[in-house]
Amino acid sequence: MESIFNSSFATLVAYIAIISLYLIVSPLILFYWMNNRWNVMGKLERLGVYGLVFLFFPGLILFSPFLNLRLRGDRKG
Repeated sequence: MESIFNSSFATLVAYIAIISLYLIVSPLILFYWMNNRWNVMGKLERLGVYGLVFLFFPGLILFSPFLNLRLRGDRKG
């Protein structure tokens, strides 16, 4: 059992899990949140989102071509 935790394979799996959380999972959750709440956010929520965008910037760059925060156009204004 100790040889599993001391092996380089476990270290590699841990690095892959952390990197995938940082570059894939968290930015996708943040994009979903921003896409749903962009036009109704309060000041503090927007400040928190800007902080998270700064924190997860590399992952957000990977998915930025797929994000559209523009108004849908179905509302009359």
